[in-house]
Amino acid sequence: MFVEWARIHGIYDPAIGSTRQVVYNLDVAAIWNHQFDFLKIDSLEDIMGGHAFLAFLEITGGAFHIATKQFGEYTEFKGKGLLGGEAILSYSVVGVSFMAFVAAFWCASNTTVYAEDLYGAPLKLEFQFAPYFTDTVDLGEGAYSSRAWLANVHFYLGFFFLQGHLWHALRAMGFDFKKIGQAFDNMENAKISQNG
Repeated sequence: MFVEWARIHGIYDPAIGSTRQVVYNLDVAAIWNHQFDFLKIDSLEDIMGGHAFLAFLEITGGAFHIATKQFGEYTEFKGKGLLGGEAILSYSVVGVSFMAFVAAFWCASNTTVYAEDLYGAPLKLEFQFAPYFTDTVDLGEGAYSSRAWLANVHFYLGFFFLQGHLWHALRAMGFDFKKIGQAFDNMENAKISQNG
């Protein structure tokens, strides 16, 4: 829908400072070449082409999995532990985490998708207690650009989704978090009995 909206109604192009119709570039070689330098893409046609390509892959994959059933039975050697509910949730959550990190870095540095006149100047990554993006232009005490807010929110949400991935991955592997509390209780009881 986003790609078709851009093609029919148009989206904002920071190069010309107004809205224009964007016909997507569905050149698979160009899309493949941009997988490692996507933060530097400066063509709305290429960006819309990448969105169209991903939409096609996701819709095709969804239709395939709806229309087919799994082949054979799962055994210890064929994905039995990898396809439990906790494991699948773990894989899904790490995918959301990865996309949040990508969105954070893209928002912080790309001025084609996140135009400077709408979001402010590109950001720099700093580190004190934790990594964070900060404005490169002084906006006054306590003022931040919408780019800084958006990039940092994506970054920290990605971090917490990553923690959710680790939680569910450990549970999928059989780790019981209830035993942590029991272990601490046993340590406390052992100290009391040694002192008594």
